[in-house]
Amino acid sequence: MVCMAIEVYLQRNNFRVTIADGGEAGLRALEHGQFDLMIVDIFMPHMRGFESIRIFHERAPVVPLIAMSGYAFANLNSPAPDFLRMALELGAARCLRKPFTPHALLAAINDCLAEHRPDGGMASAARMG
Repeated sequence: MVCMAIEVYLQRNNFRVTIADGGEAGLRALEHGQFDLMIVDIFMPHMRGFESIRIFHERAPVVPLIAMSGYAFANLNSPAPDFLRMALELGAARCLRKPFTPHALLAAINDCLAEHRPDGGMASAARMG
């Protein structure tokens, strides 16, 4: 459901969206197409998100990656690993903790595109308004 909502929202904001069901499908898509940005759920089917982030960053280091996670711990008294910080260390440009607002997603995307465009412009970034 989150994936479908993100897809619809981004398409309404004039982005072309490719959905990959898991890390292995993402790698296949990356091999066969060019992307301006990747959004990866840390906990996804088939390939672990951390491994996917590491591999995506190795194979396409110039493509910014936004990692997202909504992982909740059953025992709030135990120390929880900081999954989003770990994602940043593996190459993610930004992290979003679910649930996040559509505005937060668009802001992260626009920031990543602005930072990673060779000319420094925002030609393919959505306009906020």
